[in-house]
Amino acid sequence: MDLFIKIGMLVVFFGMTIGIGLYCRKHATDVNGFVLGGRSVGPWLTAFAYGTSYFSAVVFVGYAGQFGWKYGIAATWAGIGNALIGSLMAWAFLGRRTRVMTQHLDSATMPQFFERRFKSPALKIAASAIIFIFLIPYTASLYNGLSRLFGMAFDIDYSVCVIAMAILTGIYVIAGGYMATAINDFIQGIIMIVGIVAVIAAVLNSQGGFMEALNKLGQVSDPAVSETPGIFASFFGPDPLNLLGVVLLTSLGTWGLPQMMQKFYAIKSEQAINKGMIISTIFAAIVAGGCYFLGGFGRLFEVDVATQGFDAVIPTMLSGLSPFLIAVVVVLVLSASMSTLSSLVLTSASTLTLDFIKGTIVKDMDEKKQLKVMRGLIVVFIAVSVVLAIIQYKSNVTFIAQLMGISWGALAGAFLAPFLYGLYWKRTSRIAVWTSFIFSSVVMLANMLVKSAFPPILQSPINAGAFCMIAGLVMVPVISLITPKLPQDHLAQVFSCYDRKVTVTVKDSIGDQNT
Repeated sequence: MDLFIKIGMLVVFFGMTIGIGLYCRKHATDVNGFVLGGRSVGPWLTAFAYGTSYFSAVVFVGYAGQFGWKYGIAATWAGIGNALIGSLMAWAFLGRRTRVMTQHLDSATMPQFFERRFKSPALKIAASAIIFIFLIPYTASLYNGLSRLFGMAFDIDYSVCVIAMAILTGIYVIAGGYMATAINDFIQGIIMIVGIVAVIAAVLNSQGGFMEALNKLGQVSDPAVSETPGIFASFFGPDPLNLLGVVLLTSLGTWGLPQMMQKFYAIKSEQAINKGMIISTIFAAIVAGGCYFLGGFGRLFEVDVATQGFDAVIPTMLSGLSPFLIAVVVVLVLSASMSTLSSLVLTSASTLTLDFIKGTIVKDMDEKKQLKVMRGLIVVFIAVSVVLAIIQYKSNVTFIAQLMGISWGALAGAFLAPFLYGLYWKRTSRIAVWTSFIFSSVVMLANMLVKSAFPPILQSPINAGAFCMIAGLVMVPVISLITPKLPQDHLAQVFSCYDRKVTVTVKDSIGDQNT
C-alpha cells in the first residue's frame, strides 16, 4: 500500500508534466516562441520559473544538509539572502532594464546581448563557450540529490530513476519550449512550497516542536568546530565569514546566471515585473529559507558525515516520516530537479544554436532548422548529463558534484559585472568585459585543478566564486575608465531604448517595440 501511494503520486505528476508539454506545442512554432514564449509570459509564471530554476535538489539535499551541519540554524541566512538579494534585488535592479534592452537589441540569449551591447561577435562566441563548458557539470549535479532519496523511498535502481526523469523532462521541453517549462515550473513550484512546509512541520514535531528542537540544538557541541556552548543555535553560527561567502555566491550569483536572467527577457509587461518581484521573493523566502532552516537541525539526527557525506543529512532527517510525506518529498525533489534541468538544457541548447552554430558554423539557418537543431541539442545535453550522473553514482567519482560550485562561480563571476554595468553604464568597455570573462574562468578552473595554490579561505569553490563576483564588480569599472570606450553613435543607439516615449496604459508601460 505504501509503495502504491508513492508510485501513484509519481504517475500523476509525470502525466501532468507531459500533458502540459503537448498542450504548449502551439507556443513553440518559431524561435521567439520556443526560447522566450513570445515575450508574453505573465508575473506568476515568470516568478515561479525564476524560483524553480533557482532551487534544485542540490539546494534541498546537498546545500541544506552541508551548510545546516556546518553552521547550524544560522544557515537560514543563506535562504534570507536568496530571497532579498537573489530575488527581490535582482528583480528590482535587473528586471525592467533587462526586458527593455534585450527587446531593443533583439537578443534572445545572454551571449547575443553581449555581442550587440558591446559590438563584438567574438564576445558572443566566448560567452557561449563559457556557458556550454560550465552548464554541463551543473546540469549533471542536479541528479546527485536524488540518489539517496530514491534509495530511501523505493527499491528501484538509481539509474532507472535518472533516465526516467531525464526522458520526461526532455519530452515536455522539446514539445512546448519555454512556455511548457514556465507552466510546469508554476505547478512544480506549488508542490515545492507545500512540500517544504509539510516536511519542516513533521521534522520539528518529531523533535518535540520548534522550541524543544532549538533547545536540543543549543546543547549540541563539536570541539572540532567550536568550543562555544550553543554555537549551532546561535544567530551567526560558528563561522560567520565562510557563511557570508555562501550567502554571496548563492544570492548575488543569480545576477550573472544566464538561465536566470533569461526569465526577464520573456516577461510580458512592467506591471508583471512589479508583481513578479514580490511573488518571487516570497517563493524564495519559503523554499530556500525553509530548506536551510530545516538543514540547521541536522545535528539532532544520527549522521556520520565522515563516511556518509553531507548528502546523507537530509535523507536521514526524513527517513522517519510517514509513507505519504516521503512520497511528497520525492515529488518535491523531482519537481525541483526537473524545473532546473528544463531551464538549463533550454538555455544551453538555445545558446549553442543561436550564438555558436548559426552564423559561425552554418551560415544560412532558417527558423525551422534552428528549432530542429535546438530540439536535437536538448536531447544531447540531457543525455550527456545523465551519463555523467550515472558515472558519478556508480564509481563514486566526486569531482562532478564539486563542479557544481565551480560552475556557479565561473558563470556568475564572468557575467555578473559585465551584464549589470552593461545595462546601466555607457562607459563599460569591451576590454573590461573580456577581463571579467577570462579572470573568473581561469580562477575557477585553477581552483579545481590547483586548489592548494590558493589561500586557505579561497580554497573553497564557494568562496572563490564569491571572490570572482566581487572582483568583477571592481575590475569592470576601473578597467573601463582606462580603456577605449565604444563609439558614441553605437552607445546612443543602444541606450535610446530607455528614452523612447510610448503611449500605453499605465499597467503596460513597457509597451510594444513598434509603438
